[in-house]
Amino acid sequence: MTQMMNMPRVQTCTVAECGYNHDGCTAFAITIGSLSTAECDTFINSGEQGGMGVATAQVGACKRADCTYNENLECRAPAITVGASADKADCLTYQRG
Repeated sequence: MTQMMNMPRVQTCTVAECGYNHDGCTAFAITIGSLSTAECDTFINSGEQGGMGVATAQVGACKRADCTYNENLECRAPAITVGASADKADCLTYQRG
């Protein structure tokens, strides 16, 4: 089990439309993926201001079991980048293993 201190951080998020992005991701933790995409499940296209006010988000869970960095549905990358790709907000660190 990933301990909170060892959870990978969201190093960069360039998705300006997300309610959690205020000069970086301010959610406490995010969830990545579905069975077929590496999208950020925490993304919300909203004018609402969410988050903790400080850009210190971590990856809480990752559903992309086929990712090189995924171990037991937990991300083991040192850090991730979220940005636009196939979806509005995707994990750009995702690498099919």
